[in-house]
Amino acid sequence: MVSAAAALVAGLALSAPAAPAAAADGSVATPLREAGTPGLQRALDQLVEDGAPGALLYSYDRGHVTALQSGVADIAAGTPMRPRERYRIGSLTKTYVSTAVLQLVAKHRVELKDPASRYLPRLLAGKPRITVRQLLNHTSGVYDFNDDPRVLAPYLKGDLGHVWTPRRLARIALSHEPVARPGTAYHYSNTNYLLAGLVVQAVTGHRLGEVLRHRVFSRANLSATTFSPSRTLPAPAAHGYFVFSGHQPTDITSLYPYPWASGAAVSTAPDVARFYRRLLSGALMPRRLMAAMQTTVDASSEDGPGTAYGLGLERFPTPCGPAWGHGGNFPGYVTYVYSSPSGSRQTVLLLNEDPASLAPTVGHDFLRLLNRAYCRSEATTSRS
Repeated sequence: MVSAAAALVAGLALSAPAAPAAAADGSVATPLREAGTPGLQRALDQLVEDGAPGALLYSYDRGHVTALQSGVADIAAGTPMRPRERYRIGSLTKTYVSTAVLQLVAKHRVELKDPASRYLPRLLAGKPRITVRQLLNHTSGVYDFNDDPRVLAPYLKGDLGHVWTPRRLARIALSHEPVARPGTAYHYSNTNYLLAGLVVQAVTGHRLGEVLRHRVFSRANLSATTFSPSRTLPAPAAHGYFVFSGHQPTDITSLYPYPWASGAAVSTAPDVARFYRRLLSGALMPRRLMAAMQTTVDASSEDGPGTAYGLGLERFPTPCGPAWGHGGNFPGYVTYVYSSPSGSRQTVLLLNEDPASLAPTVGHDFLRLLNRAYCRSEATTSRS
């Protein structure tokens, strides 16, 4: 699992779109065609025609929801993609974990300037001094465990149930030399969030899933978001696929969620939008810590021109101004969320195939549709 931006840039039957499901938060669902969205629907359909099993575009605009879908959530069953389908949201998980860390900062149980070794003394003994802040904004210089071939080897051999513990993955990463001196450069590393998750557990004495459930998911009123080591997704679920060597898509939904704190959360598009809306509106942490979360470093070297990374929150350039959110890919899925600074306008886009096995054109078309859908709501609001 690399950064979602890097995965996209690197590179099935089409079902008729169904009526959108009612939004979980009680917002008003806008009829698809009456909303003037045929162009967006065609662009979504094109992603499926280009190889993605299914695609979902979910937009929230000041209480009004538009949900467009194309293709299938499950190839074998022929189940159409719907907004209520649960899926692995990949690196969006990092924003939720960062929120949990910052809530501990608010309670003076963690300090951003502290060395992470204060909370993980045995694991980080003898390692370069890296701070909690550097973990959250990817400036620690710590090697990414996904870059070690030992990590993916069991899965590539067909053992989708192989279990990696967070500490074992962290030790594998820490066995490598740092890729940069701490605090000197942005380098996206999933190991940072393994360590951040372990910090949360060390400080609270509770499993990360419990902390997220009680302190993040419940406070954001999320009804369909979970975090557990289960290989099975709660129903209804969008299955995730990978195409090996030009053959038919292989269902890899049952892959063990080894990325843990760096990418193992499960949610739905409406819940994703609600979480970022609650976060950006200031409902989940004090204002000073929200400001810290939005204090960014330049991420353009890895995530594309104009991008910047805060504390688990990314700022993206769009044709209608900056958007806050995150990109995520977990084997079998790729998803992005864009939110306006206040969270009043949002767009979530999901495909249920790994970006590494999609046609090279899909990444470009995905990001173009994401920008188009997000900026369309801004244009509509400006005219009204």
